[in-house]
Amino acid sequence: MDNIEIEEMFQGLGPVTIKRMFGGKGIYHMGRILAIELDSEMLLKADQISAPEFEEAGARRWAYEGKKGKPVNMPYWSIPDDAFDDPDIMAHWVRLAYEAAVRADK
Repeated sequence: MDNIEIEEMFQGLGPVTIKRMFGGKGIYHMGRILAIELDSEMLLKADQISAPEFEEAGARRWAYEGKKGKPVNMPYWSIPDDAFDDPDIMAHWVRLAYEAAVRADK
């Protein structure tokens, strides 16, 4: 994804800062990371409060294979498909990601 596409995706939240990381990009709002882009897929931050809503919507949690071959779950989830066609739905998901980022700072 190019930066303009990313900025459009997060327009319902407000301005974002995009930084290169992990071979992808980190997306920040007001100094807090709320999403990462890896292999052309955007993943939104979630926590114990918001993860059930992501799961219920059919989103997939990002995990990678750890040193002992066991999956390591990360606090990032795919974006539900219906959000890509509706800016209001996308705004809901990116707000949830930002709220998780705020809670993580506490």
